[in-house]
Amino acid sequence: MAPVTTPLRPGQTTNEERVLKSGSSDEMGYETIGRLDDKEEQTKDGTQLSHPSSPHTLCSSHSNRTKRERTRSCSKSGSSHEPVLRTRQRMIYTAGRPPWYDTQGQLVEPFIIGICGGSASGKTTVARKIIEALDVPWVTLLSMDSFYKVLDEEQHKLAHENEYNFDHPDAFDFTLLIETLRKLKEGKRVQVPIYNFVTHSRDKRMKTMYGANVIIFEGILVLNKKLQIMDMKVFIDTDSDIRLVRRLKRDIMDRGRDLEGVLKQYNRFVKPAFDHYIAPTMVHADLIVPRGGENQIAINLIVQHVHTQLQLRGLKLRSKLVQSHAGQPLPSTLNIMPSTPQILGMHTFIRNKETSRDEFIFYSKRLMRLLIEYALSILPYQDVVVETPQGLTYQGKRSTTVKICGASIMRAGETMEQALCDVLKDVRLGKILIQTNLDTGEPELYYLRLPKDIKDYQIILMDATVASGAAAMMAIRVLLDHDVPEDNILFCSLLAAESGVHTIAYAFPKVHIVTTAVDPEVNEKFYILPGIGNFGDRYFGTEASQY
Repeated sequence: MAPVTTPLRPGQTTNEERVLKSGSSDEMGYETIGRLDDKEEQTKDGTQLSHPSSPHTLCSSHSNRTKRERTRSCSKSGSSHEPVLRTRQRMIYTAGRPPWYDTQGQLVEPFIIGICGGSASGKTTVARKIIEALDVPWVTLLSMDSFYKVLDEEQHKLAHENEYNFDHPDAFDFTLLIETLRKLKEGKRVQVPIYNFVTHSRDKRMKTMYGANVIIFEGILVLNKKLQIMDMKVFIDTDSDIRLVRRLKRDIMDRGRDLEGVLKQYNRFVKPAFDHYIAPTMVHADLIVPRGGENQIAINLIVQHVHTQLQLRGLKLRSKLVQSHAGQPLPSTLNIMPSTPQILGMHTFIRNKETSRDEFIFYSKRLMRLLIEYALSILPYQDVVVETPQGLTYQGKRSTTVKICGASIMRAGETMEQALCDVLKDVRLGKILIQTNLDTGEPELYYLRLPKDIKDYQIILMDATVASGAAAMMAIRVLLDHDVPEDNILFCSLLAAESGVHTIAYAFPKVHIVTTAVDPEVNEKFYILPGIGNFGDRYFGTEASQY
């Protein structure tokens, strides 16, 4: 898929240009998939990509101004744009991740390709050519080399003397490897070690992997009987003389080894290991590829098969969600704020199409503050006794929830962050960017930034409105993939449609839903009826959509 956008204002950067696939972490304890930063990056042709420091650049002033043109960041197939921008350090993916779960919120497993072969047979080259030919985003490349065991002092000495056998099965941490593959297949976030071949040790930093529709797993022992988890198994059959020449060039030029040491290691360990442990696994392969990356016919066959499998696993959710639970009673996990005259008055302002932007923002903020206060009252409290300044005791309450993190579904959900920060002074914040694909009508995940230890927090997930519930379902699925317990999620929205409430409650029965009102219907464009229109457009002053 490739992106389509409306014309940009001078100096404006699209969300696609800011969305990166590879995971990273920072010193503040956050992990990011699709990083937004304010650094300039340079592409191979010298083009500078400038990234705004904050998505709030879209909402500068609350004054009454002419409606600004909205820049839509929605992926659309059939465009001539490239789905990937390559910089010196990383690849920038310009298409979102479509749903990876069904209407019940249950995971549809990613497709795993295992690529096996001898040392320097061209496994990584084949893997990268498959990725390029697939032309789809959200593909993860996992190398078995990342899972070499941590060496003790004696083993380190042997390794530096080329006396340690890195090609023997005992050199790999199969326990960690199997656990990592299992979690990736379950759609979970994983931390992958980074192995340094110069020092023969693992780096202190780890690589975060999350969100793969296709996982390509390559290594010399990928077809080992311990790793029977692949959907497709490929063996790269390259002549031994070619492999030796490649290994000599790689180890001498890239890893600082000497010729004598490389040959000694090859003859003593590499060649015998290939004969005893690697070559026999060829019988388990679904496809044997001679000549490695030069065999374009074989690569095309692999790509064609993967495309067929992805199409079979494709999901159409939004239209099904709207019709799934019509006529059902509202769930017990729904908490609607008491409808006082004050609340009804604020709803009158924000629902009125004649309300100015200033007033829309003002009354929305008031309603958000009340909603957050009401949501916090649902969390558990314990009885406490305190002493007043007059020396008397007071029977009160204190929240038992120590760690709370807010997570906003960008962009409309971001408007609720300030209300949460006003009520909880030390709250942490995460962000999840989900936008609609104009061709399919389905939500797609573009970016997320969450605390590393988010699984230990009570989560307040925020979005301004919920129509079909498709975006909310995707955001909750992201949190579950990061090991957040389902009953630790509190979903807050200013306005919800009945269909959206049923979608969330049916898929995730332990998630509590908090809103100020529930409207009965959703139209064919997935707007709530009677509703409030497009909340983001009205709040940020961007061009109004056709309702």
